[in-house]
Amino acid sequence: MMTWKMKCLTKLNRMKKSILIFALSIVNYAYAQQKENIIFSGATIHVGNGELIENGRMHIKNGIIVVIENAQSTSTIVDPTAIVINATGKHIYPGLIAPYTRLGLEEVEAVRATLDYFEVGELNPNVRALISYNTDSKLIPTVRSNGVLTAMTVPEGGIVTGSSSLMKLAGWNWEDAVYKADVGIHLNWPSMRIYSASWAPSAEDQKSNTEKRFIELRKFFNQAKAYNEISRPLVKNLKFAAMQDLFSGKKKLFIAADYSKDIIAAVNFSKEFGITPIIVGARDAHLVLNFLKENNIAIILENAHSLPSREDDDIDLPYKKAAILYNAGIKYCMAINGSWQQRNLPFEAGTTAAYGVPREMALRSVSLSAAEILGVADNLGSLTKGKDATLLISTGDLLDMKSSNVERAWIQGSEIKLKNSQNELNEKYLKKYGIDQ
Repeated sequence: MMTWKMKCLTKLNRMKKSILIFALSIVNYAYAQQKENIIFSGATIHVGNGELIENGRMHIKNGIIVVIENAQSTSTIVDPTAIVINATGKHIYPGLIAPYTRLGLEEVEAVRATLDYFEVGELNPNVRALISYNTDSKLIPTVRSNGVLTAMTVPEGGIVTGSSSLMKLAGWNWEDAVYKADVGIHLNWPSMRIYSASWAPSAEDQKSNTEKRFIELRKFFNQAKAYNEISRPLVKNLKFAAMQDLFSGKKKLFIAADYSKDIIAAVNFSKEFGITPIIVGARDAHLVLNFLKENNIAIILENAHSLPSREDDDIDLPYKKAAILYNAGIKYCMAINGSWQQRNLPFEAGTTAAYGVPREMALRSVSLSAAEILGVADNLGSLTKGKDATLLISTGDLLDMKSSNVERAWIQGSEIKLKNSQNELNEKYLKKYGIDQ
């Protein structure tokens, strides 16, 4: 049996270990947040707004881009304390933005215990995705190693699913990782499509169920709007209170809708409450171009690498849909539904370039256009003086699956590690079997 003295010594040793671990974590956190002072020279700079600077120079300091210019011009950079990186022959890109994901809320799709994006109930605007965001997810490093440095995490389930937030793909906890909290409220539009398959209920039942959901949704929005017009409600209602910034215009409304009737109905419903929504998915966007343009609707276009939704559609319609929107003058950005798939975001943008979108505008669809749609373009999305230094260096074309090779990356001026479990295993087995890369 342990004596009193031995117990005290054991407790003291445990306290010392805890203090040491805490101190090391503080040191590591400070190191991770170090804002670097760097001058990049000689690179091809892809600004992200459609512009390209050959043989460019860029200076980042205190997390901000302070100078960006052509190297052939007279240099305006005077800072002998800066680290100089010769990037001749390489490419510098803005960090890509994944605008609609479950990243950080989902680890293994087939294991329910690792899923934290689905809430019980139909109307949950008070659910906040950011507090469930897991910075220790093994998926996050695999995504940022392909150039995706920020992502909007979205809750799912029910009709009104909750509030999404834009997260940096680096950080010790969700408070550290959040870039912009509570960007908008998400709504899964009840589909108006009538299915005739053997498994489907009767057409009358489908219409009745859809109508009930519309009545419930409209009632909820009306009640929430009335509640938020009261200066001091007698009873606090968290669901209604969460809608306040939506009606005031501080939050955006994202509506997941695919078919043309659903898109039109969703936009008209939003207009009843003075809201201009952002449509997510929009498989039939090419069928309602005039309507989208007349109502100034932005699109988050999902899953370019997919099959067409109808048998009589062109087989390459998902590939060229972005070009159709671009040529029609409709604002859009590219997205992939899910979590681990986000690492393919630059390659889906590259596919749209192969099918008609100018290459630098294809890059814009996963950088500045996404930032504009999410409301963060003042600080993110392009390599412009005064914006956050969130960028990467690649030895090849970032949008090309064969040549893309992200060497280094920075989020708000702090360099992040690009190692992940997948490339570690790759190196391990290349070495084990003596295979030359």
